[in-house]
Amino acid sequence: MINTFSETHRCLRCKVPMCQKGCPISTNIPGVITALEQNSLETAGQILFDNNPLSLVCSLVCNHEKQCEGHCVLNHKGVPIQFGEIEHYISDAYFDKMPVIKEERNHKKVAIIGSGPAGITISAILTKRGYDVTIFEAKSDLGGVLRYGIPEFRLPKRILDRYHKKLLSIGVKIRFNTTIGGALKIDDLFRDGYKSIFVGTGTWRPKSLGIKGESLGNVNFAIDYLASPETFSLGQRLLIIGVGNAAMDVARTALRHGVQHVYMTSLTDEITASEKEVDSARLEGAQLLYYKIPVEIDDTGVIFKDANTGELEHIDSDSVIVSISQDPKDKLVSTTSGLKANDKGLLETDAEGHTTLPGIFAAGDVVMGAKTVVEAVNQAKQVADHMDAYMKSLEA
Repeated sequence: MINTFSETHRCLRCKVPMCQKGCPISTNIPGVITALEQNSLETAGQILFDNNPLSLVCSLVCNHEKQCEGHCVLNHKGVPIQFGEIEHYISDAYFDKMPVIKEERNHKKVAIIGSGPAGITISAILTKRGYDVTIFEAKSDLGGVLRYGIPEFRLPKRILDRYHKKLLSIGVKIRFNTTIGGALKIDDLFRDGYKSIFVGTGTWRPKSLGIKGESLGNVNFAIDYLASPETFSLGQRLLIIGVGNAAMDVARTALRHGVQHVYMTSLTDEITASEKEVDSARLEGAQLLYYKIPVEIDDTGVIFKDANTGELEHIDSDSVIVSISQDPKDKLVSTTSGLKANDKGLLETDAEGHTTLPGIFAAGDVVMGAKTVVEAVNQAKQVADHMDAYMKSLEA
């Protein structure tokens, strides 16, 4: 754990802050550091949350080494400013006492489908602008992928509980265990007076390998495992197909739940996960195997083809977890006439977040595919502005 105040004194106050350029949401990092040095936690916190409603989450889960910290000029001389830890200190200390200034209520209803990063972001922004916001969440708790796709050791659930409490305190209504496209459909929302609808349902349908054996009882998908790891019995040897951040989360979670040997396979020697997550997974006991092309899964493991030699090899395991990303589920599209998606199930939108139906907007993974939390927040911020403009145009 760094000394936050000592860390701010290392900042060089660059005329062109590369750290800010490296941040997908353009956080005013120099302004935050200056405010903290001036002993104004409130100012620093306000800068963070005005720019990024999910600052407390992003401070923990962002890939800082490729973003703000990766662009810090001190990388050329040694250790970059550890802004992730600075941001977490500020946002954690400021969050619960943060005042939320709202515009006068305009009595216009907005429906938010999904309570993941994009849904939380838009809910916070539009509520502050005077809209009556209701979130419809298919699961029993707030957070979407934040809660059901990121392990507790990376993002404690109590942080999401704090967001839940904060949203309720500013007037957001939340309906849990409610799937739009089930008993309630899009048309029902418009019938009941919602002026605009936002879709932020994420990507919950795992991509499959399409090889023989994928339906066997010893095989699972990463997104399913991460949602409730305590319900799985994986045995002593686990084979993970994939090397992204989700795969690293699976490996580290499985090791914490008693699996003794974890192997992760990659088609090449390139790893898509962040360096920090890879280092952590290795330190905790996971082993990486390169140039392995899965050919078939059986009851005792996986048959791979060596990408260099073409030779076949069987690697034994008690369980197999496939972790090669996700696509959206199609329930909303299949129950809403005129709402179009591409061949991957991603909703079609224009640059402003408009879907193919008037009044319906979308952002986040359901539009971009599985991306980072901060990318979803950044896109949602922009779409919130266009939703606001759209609803104001209805008055004309």
